[in-house]
Amino acid sequence: PSWCPTSQSQLKAAEDRMLSCVRTAFIKQFVPVSCGNMLWTLAFCSDGVKNKTPMVVLHGFGGGVGLWAQNVEALSQDRPVYALDLLGFGQSTRPVFSTDPLEAEAQFVESIEQWRAKVGVESMIILGHNLGGFLAVSYAIKYPARLKHLILVEPWGFPEVQETMEADRPIPVWIKALGAMFSPFNPLASLRLVGPLGKSPTLVQTLRPDFKKKFSSMFSDNTVSEYIYHLNVQSPSGETAFKSMMDSCGWAKRPMLQRLDQLHPDIPISIIYGSRSSIDSTSAASIKEMRTNSHVEIITMRGAGHYVFADQADDFNNKVLQVCEKVD
Repeated sequence: PSWCPTSQSQLKAAEDRMLSCVRTAFIKQFVPVSCGNMLWTLAFCSDGVKNKTPMVVLHGFGGGVGLWAQNVEALSQDRPVYALDLLGFGQSTRPVFSTDPLEAEAQFVESIEQWRAKVGVESMIILGHNLGGFLAVSYAIKYPARLKHLILVEPWGFPEVQETMEADRPIPVWIKALGAMFSPFNPLASLRLVGPLGKSPTLVQTLRPDFKKKFSSMFSDNTVSEYIYHLNVQSPSGETAFKSMMDSCGWAKRPMLQRLDQLHPDIPISIIYGSRSSIDSTSAASIKEMRTNSHVEIITMRGAGHYVFADQADDFNNKVLQVCEKVD
């Protein structure tokens, strides 16, 4: 809307600031997919690792490629790494999604497959956080030959509605408050509704002061909250699709655990949770129980919350590198 002080160029500038500390050379490009849509992509691929299985990293709801600023340099030392803004998020095209949860999910998945074909990646490791983890498994179910390993980081959308939160991991107050206030709207509508008041460092910094701390080793100013603001006050698209895929309480309408038997048994899975996260980690145990003849590794990162990769970046990077050693 016109009262929101943002633009595509401001989002690009905010992302550039987020990535300014990345010293490794990388390429930034829009990769065309179907219907005139484009997926914004960062490609890290030095000559010494170009023959290794590439890793594709998928951000979570409300995220973008800039949030991997503390990870891409380390992860790309051993293999090519591609970070992309999901369809409808970040700098990628923001199309109109179907309101049907099955079709909306398929739009995300097909855009990833079209991206893969266009970039020319034959097989890959997919690392997905939050919504990105959900979509990674959905993609792997449909295109198993393209997967060498799945790394799910605090994935959204796995348990069924009746499964409750662990007693020692209560829902954070800020989530309850926003849910109560804005449930009839899209999940990030609050930032757009308050217009200029939402511009960081006001609302974003007030609601999520922890984000500044997560990236404190890189930035001492409001770089992170500026980026999150500009990511989430653009025209809602992926956000609207996500809302179609979940119920009013945030559960997936099509829980992934119900479909996990469709995932090829040869695809190994590593699941990473933060010890201080409010996300229910019992889904990981359920996955391990369901895939008795498959490789399932559950990793808990001490001192990390939902944004494991930012809370404990060095530990996270080292653990992911260890997981990937087994791939090649």
